[in-house]
Amino acid sequence: MSLVLNEDQLMLQESARTFCREQAPVAVLRSMRDTRDSIGYPKALWQSMVELGWAGMAIPEAFGGFEFGYSGLGIVLEETGRTLVPTPLVSTVLLSATAINLAGNDEQKSRLLPAVVAGESVIAFALEETTFHNPARVALRAVKTAEGYVLDGQKKFVLDAAAADSFVVVARSAGKPGDTDGISLFVVDANTPGITRQPLSMVDSRSAANVSFDKVAVPASALLGNEGAAWPALERTLDIARIGLSAEMLGSIQEVFERVVDYLRQRTQFGVQIGAFQALQHRAALMYSEIELCKSLVRKALSELDRGDETEDIAALASMCKAKLSEVSALISNEGVQMHGGIGMTDEFDLGFFLKRARVAQQTLGDALLHRDRYASLRGF
Repeated sequence: MSLVLNEDQLMLQESARTFCREQAPVAVLRSMRDTRDSIGYPKALWQSMVELGWAGMAIPEAFGGFEFGYSGLGIVLEETGRTLVPTPLVSTVLLSATAINLAGNDEQKSRLLPAVVAGESVIAFALEETTFHNPARVALRAVKTAEGYVLDGQKKFVLDAAAADSFVVVARSAGKPGDTDGISLFVVDANTPGITRQPLSMVDSRSAANVSFDKVAVPASALLGNEGAAWPALERTLDIARIGLSAEMLGSIQEVFERVVDYLRQRTQFGVQIGAFQALQHRAALMYSEIELCKSLVRKALSELDRGDETEDIAALASMCKAKLSEVSALISNEGVQMHGGIGMTDEFDLGFFLKRARVAQQTLGDALLHRDRYASLRGF
């Protein structure tokens, strides 16, 4: 595995960085917060990203994608993390499209994935039911009927649910909450009778919703894969998403660090640049070393996803990534605010947006504590 990007990846990185800085700066997120945008992302901006091929980055060519791999998608996520641009990349591409690709049959993939690549479909991933991430504790019921299934239950904090035309719903067709057997995946039209959405604005200003499924009837064709056997595909989907989310967090912490270094070079106190103070140099050096560790870890994980080596423990890599990036994003977002002094606390300054995104990302798909415990269990401790 090389930790150095190849020529194609460098071109993609430069293209994504230029686009995000020019077309999708932090000001876009600020504007959406101030106008209380209910959709959760700028549709025209998302369509521009689709035209760049970002929505099909990790989708197989057979289903309309570009098969650039998760390393390519990770590069894009890293750059969107630098400007905090709200997009359906995580909800639709990283989670829902991955689940469909892993669990669906060829007919389902041929029908659903090209629409994602073309930007014609936004699919939200309906998983969480409790305050803390625990995918095995699914309680939403899927009861088999003569016509298909009836879904009944609640989902919380569904990212981009307000804009979604469909949901990938994680449901329980057998067993009790906590069992990994008996979990099924369904693709459900968001306008199906019985579905209600309660919009939420998260602390980082992105859009989510609590979604209720009140005896929602779906056809048998809505089931992805085999009934009650979705756990392996779900776990793999979540691990891929944890690695992708870690890449986005990596972009954010690099941006904060670069802003801190610029400030240390510009701000003067007692007639000297504050970057000359040894205590601040030590703090900056710690931030730099932690970022380099995170960069190596994320590059390794993305590379292994693309390599597809069955002997590689992707689950352990994903938990290692998510635990480390969650801890380091907390450190660096805090330091970013503190090392800017009083101005770092003002709303006019962008650092507050990075701190809020870090707090949400830390909890999404499991926090550091959960993933340290999971990593230890996977390694036999």
